[in-house]
Amino acid sequence: MKLNLQDIPRVKNITRENFIKHYFKPQKPVVIERCIEDWPAYTKWNLDYIKQVAGDKTVPLYDDRPVDYKDGFNQAHATMKMSDYVDLLKTKPTKYRIFLYNILKEVPQLQKDFTFPDFGLKLMKGLPMLFFGGKDSHTFMHYDIDLANIFHFHFQGTKQCILFNQEQNKYLYKIPHSLIVREDINFSNPDFKKWPALQHAKGYTTELKHGEVLYMPEGYWHYMKYLTPGFSMSLRAIARNPKNLSKAIYNIIIMRHFDNLMRKLKGQKWIDYKNKQAITKTNKNFS
Repeated sequence: MKLNLQDIPRVKNITRENFIKHYFKPQKPVVIERCIEDWPAYTKWNLDYIKQVAGDKTVPLYDDRPVDYKDGFNQAHATMKMSDYVDLLKTKPTKYRIFLYNILKEVPQLQKDFTFPDFGLKLMKGLPMLFFGGKDSHTFMHYDIDLANIFHFHFQGTKQCILFNQEQNKYLYKIPHSLIVREDINFSNPDFKKWPALQHAKGYTTELKHGEVLYMPEGYWHYMKYLTPGFSMSLRAIARNPKNLSKAIYNIIIMRHFDNLMRKLKGQKWIDYKNKQAITKTNKNFS
């Protein structure tokens, strides 16, 4: 058996009016295949170019180890010079990824290579973020703390994307007081005997290639797997749905700090408790 996933719709290009009408308002994902071919980044951005312009930067690296109570929020697992990291990506598979790398702050000259497209949403221009990964590295299934509308631009190689909306939470083994599901679920090849509720989840999938843009609506769960070494840039627009906006504020102001406090007070017992609750709550909803 496989996950119940439908292909994300694809368009070559799209007007802002059609994007708003067909994808933003109904909150449906879409891949736009050819909307950045006029960017310098379309022809320039590859791993060699990144090594050239940012090779001397020390970058934070993350892998797929389970969350540990001693880890701070988004605390890196290792650091490396960007030049060494690019060399690593090009020579062998690695679990190490870079995420939320602010290019305005770290490599300002890269901003000359792209413009902010007009999709009819006000993009947060101070937060263009880069994400890198080696072959077969992946993110955990998660959603973003601010439940933003996300435009994910991919460069070099191919990336598998699996999405679920928030209505699927009851099937996903969501960790309470967190933005992730059980980290031991392999969404590329899930074990339905161990995770039976997943059979009932309905989601979306696509493989992103160089120059393609994936629109992820507000609060969508996403799992990203690098089928080849590559990198992506995300631009975001604030959540418009009042329910999502209030949830984003709660996550940022209350949930994140509560979770960090409980880690300090309870240690690994808090992490273990949350992992058990993910199964208990899902089984309760599922049954």
